[in-house]
Order: sequence, then C-alpha cells, then structure tokens
Amino acid sequence: MGKFEAVFGTPKPVIAMVHLGALPGTPLYNADRGVDGLLRDAEADLRALQAAGVDAVMFGNENDRPYEFTVDPASTTTMAYVIGRLREQITVPFGVNVLWDPKSTVALATACGAAFCREIFTGTYASDMGHWAPDAGGALRYRKRLDRDDLLMLYNVSAEFADSLDRRPLPDRARSAVFSSIPDAVLVSGQITGEAARMEDLEAVKSVLPDTPVLANTGVKHATVAEVLRIADGCVVGSSLKVDGNTWNAVDPERARQFMDLARAAR
Repeated sequence: MGKFEAVFGTPKPVIAMVHLGALPGTPLYNADRGVDGLLRDAEADLRALQAAGVDAVMFGNENDRPYEFTVDPASTTTMAYVIGRLREQITVPFGVNVLWDPKSTVALATACGAAFCREIFTGTYASDMGHWAPDAGGALRYRKRLDRDDLLMLYNVSAEFADSLDRRPLPDRARSAVFSSIPDAVLVSGQITGEAARMEDLEAVKSVLPDTPVLANTGVKHATVAEVLRIADGCVVGSSLKVDGNTWNAVDPERARQFMDLARAAR
C-alpha cells in the first residue's frame, strides 16, 4: 500500500477519467475540429474535474473505437501532445491508458511524466477485437528500460469487451497476477465501459488480496459509491460524471461535485 498511498496522498482515491475525443487516424476522428478541438474538450473536462475535488485524473482514448492491440503511433503522440499542453494546469496526480496497448501506455506515461498507468497486462481473452494475450513481462521490462521504476502499474484483471479463456475463478487469477507480475494495484471491471463490476467480484478479489490495493474500475455511480468504497481501496470513474451519465458527453461539473461529496462522506 505504501507506494500507492504515496502517489495518491489519500485513502480510497477517486480517479476520474479525462476521455479524449477520437484521435487522428481512428474511424471517429473529427478532422474539422482537429487536434485543437481535442485539446479544448480535454481542458474543459480537466478543469471541471479538478474543481469538483477529484483525487487524481487519468487520460484515456476511449473514443478510439474499434480498439486495437497495437496502437498507431499517431494516437500515442497526439495524447502526449494534448497532455503536454495541459501539464501546467494539472494539480492532482495523473495517469494514462492507451487502449489496449501496454507498451504504448508505458511509453506515453514516460513521455508525459504520468505517475501511474492502467491496462490489461495479464491474462488470455476472447474479445471483440479478437484473441487477446497481453505480455506483462514485456511491459515491465519496457518500464525498466525507460527508467520508470516509480511508475505505478494498475492491472485490470477482468477485461472489458471480453471473456477470459482462463477458467480459474477471478480471485485466483487476481492472486496469481499479483504473485507473478507485481502490480501496484488490481482493478475489477464490468463487461463494458460504464457497466459496474459485480459487488461480489469486488469483495472476492479484495478478500484474497488484503495487502494489495483493489479498485472498482467501471460503472461506479452516485448511488453505489458508498458501498463500493466500503469494500474497495478506491475507484476509477468516468461515465457517472458526464452530462446525463453518458460516457461520450462532456463532464458535468455539478454531477462531478455531487459524486465527490458522496465519496468524501463515504470514506
């Protein structure tokens, strides 16, 4: 817990998502708005989230659908550009996630000085994108080569848009990942973005990993944040803080403020 708490500076942190718009080269990219449009939207969301009092932010490319396992360099470099332009405005710890590419995620974290990163680093899955078999050993060795031993690695052990081909129960897979791959935290997700992890899954994983931070990764809502934080060591939240609770909308400053009021009261 020490390294985790040192980065976030608070028990049970709320990590809020800054979902970038579709990046250059991806099917949903809006060339008329361009990279400047991406920057303006990210800046507005960042300001709203920090004003609401979130404990950390994470920049991700959720709009780059359909997702890839090896991300085009244009995506990673555009994310680095946007984060770099916003860097002086970021007042909380920040992280990154380049879906679904562990090495690009570590590279981006290094380039922009992120404190943490999130990815599917372990496991084998049948997914919407095809057969999914990430390489945790390669990602951690890459972090070592880039001299980022300080970079927190947040392992999502229940992949979205996928079904695990490893038929061991989720708690066993999580425990094994901690033993073999040394994550700094373990994340438990629902089936897709914005869909909650099952509370029984969260409880089961936490029960076998008492000394490892375990966070709820998707679908945490205003009505459930207190129950989630009773079990988990924090949460990642995106959709619930958006206008109408819609993943693809801008951050709603009032919804974000209300969520943080509930989170603070719960912890």
